[in-house]
Amino acid sequence: MAIDENTVKRIAFLARLKVEENKLESTKDEFNKILNWVEELNEVNTDDIEPLISVNEQILRLREDEVTAGNQCEAVLKNAPSAEFDYFSVPKVVEQ
Repeated sequence: MAIDENTVKRIAFLARLKVEENKLESTKDEFNKILNWVEELNEVNTDDIEPLISVNEQILRLREDEVTAGNQCEAVLKNAPSAEFDYFSVPKVVEQ
């Protein structure tokens, strides 16, 4: 599968990347190198390999549950740049 410049522009748009017009060719080459590498990985025989649950086979120690001083809404919200109705208030980030 080869990527053309229109696909590079589409990927850049979807990933919110700014790719200059003079960098389209080199970006296309990089994407094609990545795809070729993934195709090479597909050729590796993994029939007898069990999937890993974790790279680290150690069992993590769990800490004991301890009762702590809760209900500190005012103290926590003192550090907030903006708070409303006992919650952090943040600007709207949803685009239309």
